[in-house]
Amino acid sequence: MASVDELERIASAAARPGEQVTGILAAELLGGMRVYLCAYESGGWLALDDEGAPIPSRQLVHDAVSLVALCEVAEETAGGGHLDELRARLAELRVTEAPEGIEAAEAAAAALADTLRPPPRLATTEYLDALGVASRRLEQTLGDEAGSPFANALQQALPAVEELAEQVIARHTTPLT
Repeated sequence: MASVDELERIASAAARPGEQVTGILAAELLGGMRVYLCAYESGGWLALDDEGAPIPSRQLVHDAVSLVALCEVAEETAGGGHLDELRARLAELRVTEAPEGIEAAEAAAAALADTLRPPPRLATTEYLDALGVASRRLEQTLGDEAGSPFANALQQALPAVEELAEQVIARHTTPLT
């Protein structure tokens, strides 16, 4: 999890005359390297490492943007995108109809809710995997054995994720190699 103090430190490192930092997204890439994607009011971006130094690698910036975006999509689509409403509906069904397997579905929905992290979030492959596992478990308890709507949503998001990564790279305020 990215701490508020950590993000404030990075915001200070990203400060530039005439530029306002409007947001910071944090990712931890495979190998443990942290990348902070700092968005400016002007539309520019700057990727910083854990020390607050600009990251010069186009590939690292691309990977960080992709991971952050996929985690966002995963959070938004977990439980069909309406996890709270699904949990309420499952509780209602348990009381009114008591169908077989309702307890397992409620437990899977609760486990998925517990997997979701509150902001500020650190995007990691472990987090993305955990969301995938919890989402698939819920899908299976709800009777979807054939395919995964969650996985399909992530697959469909890949072109938009790639486009976002290219936009961040194109608007990066320091040269990338």
